Amino acid sequence: MDQPILESVCTMSMRFLLQSLLQSLLRLLFGLWLVAGAASAMAQTPGELVIGKGWTFRLLPGNAQLASHPEAAAWKAAAVPGTVHTDLFANKLVPDPYVGAPEASLQWIGLADWEYRTRFDAPRAAQGSARSDLVFEGLDTYAEVWLNGDRLLAADNAFRTWRVPVQGKLRAKGNELRIVLRSPITRLLPQVQAMPHKLAGNYPSPYGDEPADAMTGNFARKPGYHYGWDWGPRYVTAGIWKPVVLQSWDVVRIADLQLRQDHVDAARAEMTAVLSADVVRGGSFDLRLWQTAPDGKRSLAAQQRALLRAGDNRVELPVHVDHPQRWFPNGYGAQALYRYTLEISDGKAVVASKSTRTGLRSIALRRDADDKGRSFYFTVNDIPVFAKGANTIPFDMFQPRVSKAQLRSVLQSARDANMNFLRSWGGGYYESDEFFDLADELGLLVWQDFMFGGGMPPAYEDAFRANVIAEARDNVRRLRNHPSIALWCGNNEEEIAWKYWGPGQAMMKADPAFATKVWSGYVQLFGTDLRKVVAEEGGGVAYWASSPSDDLAEAANTPASGDMHYWEVWGNPAHPPSKYLEITPRFMSEYGLQAWPVQRTIDAFAKRGEQGIATPVIEAHQKFLAGKGNERLMKYVDYEFGETSDFNAFVYLSQAAQAEGIELAALHHRANRPFTMGSLYWQLNDVWPGASWSSVDWFGRWKALQFHARRFYAPVAVAALRDTAGHTTVSLLNDRPHAVRGELRLRVMTVDGKLLREERKPVELAPLSATRMAEYADADLLAGAAPASTIAAFDLQVVGEPAARGVVYFKAAKQMTWNDPRLQATLRSSSDGYVLDLHADQLARAVWIDFGDIDADVADNAVTLLPGESLSLRVRSKAGLASLRKSLRVRTLADILAGPAGL
Repeated sequence: MDQPILESVCTMSMRFLLQSLLQSLLRLLFGLWLVAGAASAMAQTPGELVIGKGWTFRLLPGNAQLASHPEAAAWKAAAVPGTVHTDLFANKLVPDPYVGAPEASLQWIGLADWEYRTRFDAPRAAQGSARSDLVFEGLDTYAEVWLNGDRLLAADNAFRTWRVPVQGKLRAKGNELRIVLRSPITRLLPQVQAMPHKLAGNYPSPYGDEPADAMTGNFARKPGYHYGWDWGPRYVTAGIWKPVVLQSWDVVRIADLQLRQDHVDAARAEMTAVLSADVVRGGSFDLRLWQTAPDGKRSLAAQQRALLRAGDNRVELPVHVDHPQRWFPNGYGAQALYRYTLEISDGKAVVASKSTRTGLRSIALRRDADDKGRSFYFTVNDIPVFAKGANTIPFDMFQPRVSKAQLRSVLQSARDANMNFLRSWGGGYYESDEFFDLADELGLLVWQDFMFGGGMPPAYEDAFRANVIAEARDNVRRLRNHPSIALWCGNNEEEIAWKYWGPGQAMMKADPAFATKVWSGYVQLFGTDLRKVVAEEGGGVAYWASSPSDDLAEAANTPASGDMHYWEVWGNPAHPPSKYLEITPRFMSEYGLQAWPVQRTIDAFAKRGEQGIATPVIEAHQKFLAGKGNERLMKYVDYEFGETSDFNAFVYLSQAAQAEGIELAALHHRANRPFTMGSLYWQLNDVWPGASWSSVDWFGRWKALQFHARRFYAPVAVAALRDTAGHTTVSLLNDRPHAVRGELRLRVMTVDGKLLREERKPVELAPLSATRMAEYADADLLAGAAPASTIAAFDLQVVGEPAARGVVYFKAAKQMTWNDPRLQATLRSSSDGYVLDLHADQLARAVWIDFGDIDADVADNAVTLLPGESLSLRVRSKAGLASLRKSLRVRTLADILAGPAGL
């Protein structure tokens, strides 16, 4: 090879090698740059540290309660989230607040000031981040917060989220977070006592911790039920009741992602994704919104290049969904749910993201004028929905220990009982995200009160109203994406209390100027301020000023317009349940009858020797009439069944009276569709174990009412309603959005099984209807038979629907002829558990199946068997067949009314 050629080849080879090396080096550097960029982007994504470990608490030094309770002076382990009461109990400093009768001895806790503290290390990301906030999702209630000796916050509202910047105040190691919780009673009592005319409260304390004429609960933005109610104890607790979180970020924090539904129908959903972002440094960002459909398919729903400025930003992204899978309430369709994830990118990597879930549906509150007044009902996807359900109260006196499993159990019970609507009552707290996630999944619409349970608040104070407005924005924003939200309501019973129960009239006589000021403040808060918050933040969900009301019309709690609470049955003047048939409302949002829970629940808080109709422990768990509620309850037992001195029989009869009375009212409401479009009884659940209006007790066990509700709320049902004049009206009910066909059967028979009359008739029921089929006088049905020993049974059979039945009794049970029904109960094994076979030779009314202390799930209970009828029920239990047979007990009404009750 010639030298010049060789030199040329070598030069080219060296050049190629150098180029290759240079390209490799550039690729390496570029890769390192990408990794560094990704690491930087990851560091810029908001990070969170939940400060939930290492907490301790004590009674605040210098507090007046130390003299009598020195045991609470030393630092003890605490749970956060938690409450003072549960921390004291966990450290064995107080007895179980639910067992026995310790309530009076625990009132000192609500008069004391408490101190909580912990130490935490700041994550490296937080130390170097441009922004860091301490976020307190729930402080109950008057709380002073200190970080490393510096006071950060003075909170005064248990329902608000408090956010405090802490960049530059964090140490790498050993940050001390200290929170002092002041007694709301001792904090507020001096100013309340100084008022020349007091605002009426709810339930005066019987324990002397605050005067009866100077109640402080109205003035505190704190769960009202803590001060005691007629279904729960007085435990004025305090605590860090929701998580404490350190949030850190360098670029942007997504404060909120609203999925506003502008228009939804079967063809198309028009939505707007509204981004609220806190930006550290302004710049241009890419926004991408990803949609995950109910079937799991993921797609890009919207994208936009946006210029975000430093500070707060609001950006709207239009979203269109063709042929959406819509969300429906239980009984009307599926609960399809979409998930949306918003990603913010700086052009290199994602710097922030947020995900939320919703169901696509249209919802409206209809208030149409007619010749009697104005309607009150909800449409979902243009379907008029008859609201079937109950009111919910808090699930525990101490909210932080409410588990998702507990919520799921109770809400599943609501769905299983054919409910589609719950009213979340305003004397507790705004329910958790878990509660609403479950409501979304189960198809339960929610009427959400703002947290005013009764007693006039000081809404004439500008600072008080401003505090409530901030609280309202926090919670409406937190919950507005849930398709289950049907209504925001200003308060519970405050309007009717002021207008009709005496406080307003008394105040107007004592101090007209102050009374006018109080009412003007009320109208401002509930008529204007909260309405504006819902209009601005609620995504189109309706607002209602109070329950019951006609939205601040002059008259409230009237059948012609608006919603009603009806308490002349049970309350004053304590009419019998038959009075329900005389009241036909537009929407009944409260009515109820009380009952004791099952024996196993009572045994959990009272020993058998402590149990009796008027024993101290039982009265301690009967909160109506300050412990004397069993006198009222006995009156309702006596209306139908007669009095008893036996506590075990009293418990059983109380459940039967409750179930039959509420069934009468609910079927009356349903039979008057479309004039009446809602029936929500008081109440679904319990706050502790005791006597109450609930149908599901604190342990999740069903009372007789819950089993009855599954039948009287069934989509297809029969209402055979007999009034006190001896007139029976039979209506057939169809909540399905399509017509159904079936057969209606009438049988008149004696209690021992002699058939006196039988008729069968084919029927067709229109969609979403109540059809009045027949009316009878007693003489028409009895045809000379003895009313004390005769019944009429109306059975409705529709293909694809459970059988429905209405039984008419012509005398109160205590006036009827009762024989031994010769009820046979045989338990046998089956492929998926056990089967209980029942057969009655004669009428077996109010059959109750019980397995004592053994956990056993019976498919149905509180049933009535006609003469000669058999019934097979599934039973599921981990116990063996022999144990179940040994513990099985089946009781009927005849066991009490035809002979002595057994224990």
